[in-house]
Amino acid sequence: MTGAGIALLAGTVSTLLFASSTLPMVLKALRTKDLASYSLANLVLANVGNAVHCIYVVHLPVGPIWALHGFYVVSTGLMLLWCLRYRPARRSHGALRNERSLA
Repeated sequence: MTGAGIALLAGTVSTLLFASSTLPMVLKALRTKDLASYSLANLVLANVGNAVHCIYVVHLPVGPIWALHGFYVVSTGLMLLWCLRYRPARRSHGALRNERSLA
């Protein structure tokens, strides 16, 4: 096997490993709609990072990095959308204080 063949094999295996490590998190979020443990700031930064990283990836030959990057773009984009859609409405400080005084 050539050096390029070994690199392609390593890229394919690592892509499968990284995607399989992230997929359970995405599927659980889809199933439960509970994203309370996810940081909105982290999801926003991950999506911005993916957008910038696209500039780099599109200049590479098609290969495992395209699949991995595509997976990350889709999964972090979905997680951000779900986080925004399913997060509970924030209560104002005054409303929270009134609820406490009623209890």
